Amino acid sequence: MSRSRKPDWLKTRPPSGERFTEIKQTLRNRDLHTVCEEANCPNLGECWSGRDGPGTATFMLMGDRCSRGCNFCDVETGGMEPLDPEEPQQVADAVAEIGLDYVVLTSVDRDDLPDQGAGHFAETIRAIKERDPSILVECLIPDFQGEPELVRKIIDAGPDVLAHNIETVDRLQWPVRDRRAGYEQSLSVLRQADREGDCYTKTSLMLGVGEYAHEVYQTLSDLQQAGVDVVTFGQYLQPSRSHLEVSEYVHPDVFDTWQRVAESEFDFLYCASGPMVRSSYRAGELFVESVLRDGESVEAAREATRASE
Repeated sequence: MSRSRKPDWLKTRPPSGERFTEIKQTLRNRDLHTVCEEANCPNLGECWSGRDGPGTATFMLMGDRCSRGCNFCDVETGGMEPLDPEEPQQVADAVAEIGLDYVVLTSVDRDDLPDQGAGHFAETIRAIKERDPSILVECLIPDFQGEPELVRKIIDAGPDVLAHNIETVDRLQWPVRDRRAGYEQSLSVLRQADREGDCYTKTSLMLGVGEYAHEVYQTLSDLQQAGVDVVTFGQYLQPSRSHLEVSEYVHPDVFDTWQRVAESEFDFLYCASGPMVRSSYRAGELFVESVLRDGESVEAAREATRASE
């Protein structure tokens, strides 16, 4: 299949709607960033427009420039700026203004900072929880170079979901990710989150970067042993010609197969799998919310979530 022409199943509608405009204006007024915009997420219109609910956004902390240069990511690299000490409270205020009851926080990598930004991330979690303890907070964190005390800062702040993306199979960590990242380093973060955290753990893989099926299977096995609860699969899309090329546009049926394998063979609590699925994805958030807030069983939450997709 041609790399330059996307198949029909990857077409999306442009963002629109009153809710989309409201969220965008709130973020601009508070000088906040979202990974939805910075990474050109294809689901931005769906999530911000809130066609199936109140709408959501994934806040990106610590600026819009990353200290690393992963070959799949559209976030700019270098030119790091000082942290904004007002950002944690600004995020908490924006969450209240938008009216979110499930918040996703992520960040750029900040290897340039003494604690790599772990304290700032933790402060944002606490600011949201202090304003309204009922808000569920999902955190998609960097690897903090695998330093346990920095990961512990995030765990101690009390997130409801702690996510860290392994991104791809072991063999393809480079050239997909920055050389400072790594398969075992990411697994160590997920193991620590499972061991020390009172929260669900989550990770995500991209397909279409040159992986083989047996490698994906092995990755699922490794993630299961690391104690991961939720896994997502999505199609890698090349942000620009200077980024990693797409190796394959994976058919939706293959994504369906991986969902069945993840849940049936490896007993992950939930797997969101599809070409347009991303690590911060509303279906996964609805599943966790159903379990945590509504007290549904895992099976009931799975069925309710799929019915809403």
